[in-house]
Amino acid sequence: MQFQGAYTALVTPFKNNQIDEEAYRALIEWQLEQGINGVVPCGTTGESATLSHQEHKKVISICVDQVKGRVPVIAGAGSNSTTEAIDLTGYAKDAGADAALLITPYYNKPTPAGLVAHFKAIAKEVSIPFFIYNVPGRTSLNVMPKTVARIFREIPEAIGIKEATGDLKQVSEVVEECGPDFIVLSGDDFTVLPLLSVGGHGVISVVSNIVPNMMQTMCKAFVNRDLETAQKLHHEMSPLCRAMFMETNPIPVKTSLAMMGKMEKEFRLPLVPMEPGNEESLHGILNTTGLV
Repeated sequence: MQFQGAYTALVTPFKNNQIDEEAYRALIEWQLEQGINGVVPCGTTGESATLSHQEHKKVISICVDQVKGRVPVIAGAGSNSTTEAIDLTGYAKDAGADAALLITPYYNKPTPAGLVAHFKAIAKEVSIPFFIYNVPGRTSLNVMPKTVARIFREIPEAIGIKEATGDLKQVSEVVEECGPDFIVLSGDDFTVLPLLSVGGHGVISVVSNIVPNMMQTMCKAFVNRDLETAQKLHHEMSPLCRAMFMETNPIPVKTSLAMMGKMEKEFRLPLVPMEPGNEESLHGILNTTGLV
């Protein structure tokens, strides 16, 4: 199975309110050197909501070009507008992405039938493998297991899901409904190891922006049935996982990367820098774990 293990939900570095291509390419190269299994440009962590469509496409192109086929690229290409999602997904395919990550339509909150129709419309226009991105904390819409199974049955391009509910009961039901050929990736760094234990295949991770080797090693250890190592790494990463969500993602992880000297500490409004006290606490955690 091609899409398994640890995938980093890449941040998008900015400099003077422009995409910092040099820092972005360097981050991707470092991720590959650290053994990451794949990368995901233009997800939530990549501040896709504040990228223009032109910038969105540029970020995907840079990522695919830098990776050069060494690991799979799952490009964020979703939208709450089906027409926009078709356009972005078509670009991701033409750019050479291996798959697309398609968020469920946010704000307009479609019915289950509307969800199926949305993904069918995209697949009809652009045939590329895609992952459903279920993140109800962002979209106010939770795709239930039976709906996921229907999408999987009716749309050949639907190969998996990024499941970011943090609900292991729901994850288990998705695996039960869809079977082992449906790729279930965690979208929640806190539950990667337990998700693997119920039949999941890996993670699209925030914390792996700063510790790619630890996350991919934990996933690999589980596959190799080295539970002692997997559990040890799970607990070692837990303080970092908590720190990455001290404030709205991706504020803490971009701040961490800036502290590590990998990019400028710059965000797009409405995101703003961390509160000073939180930033001080974050620095202490990174210092304790040897990252700064």
